[in-house]
Amino acid sequence: MPEEARASGLSGLLPNTLRPIFYLSNNLISRLGVVLTTSSGVTLLLAYFSQIFGMVYNPYAGIIVFLLLPAVFVAGLLLIPLGIYRDFRRYRRRGTLPVTYPTIDFRDPRLKRTARFVVMMTALNVPLFVVATYRGTMYMDSVQFCGQTCHRVMQPEYTAYQRSPHARVACIECHIGPGAPWFVRSKISGSYQLLAVTFNLYPRPIPTPVHNLRPARETCEACHWPQKFSGDKLVVKTSFDNDEKNSATKTVLLVHIGGRSPDRQLVGIHGRHLGLVTYVAADDKRQVIPTINYQNPDGSFTQFVSAEAAQNGSARHEPRIMDCMDCHNRPTHTFDMPESAVNREMATGRISPSLPFVHKFSVELLKRSYPSRLAAQTQLPEAFRAYYKANYFSLYNSQRAQIEQAAAAVLDIYDGNIFPEMNITWGTYPNNLGHADFPGCFRCHDGNHKSKEGREITQDCNACHSLLAMDDADPKVLHELYPSQ
Repeated sequence: MPEEARASGLSGLLPNTLRPIFYLSNNLISRLGVVLTTSSGVTLLLAYFSQIFGMVYNPYAGIIVFLLLPAVFVAGLLLIPLGIYRDFRRYRRRGTLPVTYPTIDFRDPRLKRTARFVVMMTALNVPLFVVATYRGTMYMDSVQFCGQTCHRVMQPEYTAYQRSPHARVACIECHIGPGAPWFVRSKISGSYQLLAVTFNLYPRPIPTPVHNLRPARETCEACHWPQKFSGDKLVVKTSFDNDEKNSATKTVLLVHIGGRSPDRQLVGIHGRHLGLVTYVAADDKRQVIPTINYQNPDGSFTQFVSAEAAQNGSARHEPRIMDCMDCHNRPTHTFDMPESAVNREMATGRISPSLPFVHKFSVELLKRSYPSRLAAQTQLPEAFRAYYKANYFSLYNSQRAQIEQAAAAVLDIYDGNIFPEMNITWGTYPNNLGHADFPGCFRCHDGNHKSKEGREITQDCNACHSLLAMDDADPKVLHELYPSQ
């Protein structure tokens, strides 16, 4: 069939569909929509291709590429029919709406080119919109977006996350998990958080725990299976004294992790707690627990109440079934205490124990008050150097490299734990794992929770761990376990 005949036939088939669109779209709003859609679409394509070839966007550029440009793209698509509808109402109100719209003649080269352009851009815009939506969603779920976009708010948690055992686990794996319902809930919650950050409405520090966090059995237990029998875990903790020689001692524990034993008995810490304990806290941070209900092997429950709760009345919070997060409340975003952080760095050798009084002085430097984090980055290392230069000048010259390395390590401890702009200092966020620096286990195992029958929640240390050596300079048990060392 000749081309002219095909064009004429096509023109005749579309008088009632394309004619009004072509006629009414000849306005500024619709044209603006075409420009916005086309320009943002082309920019998005270039951005996606550049990412394929290895370009990595920083958080702020990512907001533009993956959030703002798709929004402009969608806005352009909406402006096109908006302009058509506006002209339609205006012409009808004036009585100038044509009875018969001008003929669309595809034999007109200009119209032919325009039609081809519209068809081509429409075919391109649909998949582009789908990809843009997908990429925007993926970007909002990325670690980069969660940790760096709202820099001041998330800097403390992101800093702790980067040095944690879960540093290679994406934020959404724990904070959202799989499935659509929690994804939707997280986006609704995130909308308010975005407003809070935009208008500076967020609290300082950010309160924890997160009370609407998804249950750990749906997130943590995807990787960690507490019901599986895990036996015991040997833990060796090295501590250094505040004397000149930084005398080292070791505490050796056999922690009864437990779970479900091969004969189906519930043993150890996991076996005795998970799924069996329901408690009511008296405070938002869950540090004061006056009422505890424990499920017995026969299915009955025993209630344990602290003496203070019996005198002052019941707690005001809803009952909560104990899960992983009640003890491992900071499995990824852990903040240190100065003594334990210095002990760890000295045990690894980054802070050399050969430097006199290095444990005592490092802790003192960390506990000092500095005008700002920026000031601490200068004052803390300078004070460290000045101390050894003034008191141990010969050592300062002979071990200068160890002193510089130790100063950097102490500053890293400070930078990883102190955030004045968010009111975060030592001990701001309690860690419930153990009972050395915070109540932790003693929130319940304090010898003060009793049942009506006189039963008491045990405070026996051996219920959770066996103490094989305590503050021993040379534990015999380690020689027996590791004879070659």
